[in-house]
Amino acid sequence: MIQFSRLDHVTQMVPIGKKEAAKTFYKEVLQLEEIPGNHPRGAIWFNIGNIQLHIVEEEPGPVSGRHPAFEVKDLEAAKAYLESKGIEISYSSVIEGRSRCFFRDPFNNRIELLEYL
Repeated sequence: MIQFSRLDHVTQMVPIGKKEAAKTFYKEVLQLEEIPGNHPRGAIWFNIGNIQLHIVEEEPGPVSGRHPAFEVKDLEAAKAYLESKGIEISYSSVIEGRSRCFFRDPFNNRIELLEYL
């Protein structure tokens, strides 16, 4: 069983070379608060209330890195549950202060689970 806590963030992808235009749009037009830092994959992070928006550049292709990320109470238990259902777990870059994993639903949508340490 997976004990979900909340939606943590949503990752949106932008074409290669469009990161600064995206930053301008989300920061100046939508007036979101940027979260400073050296984020994985050169991402730009913004606060939206109690969730975050992550902007990452991506080459166009049939499979996207777009995804919601859900905070869970026990990531190890969630991974064990998913694996017991035959779902393949994958991993990505390390982010200090959290443990995380990824999987795809039956429709090839990417989903992230994370637990703050």
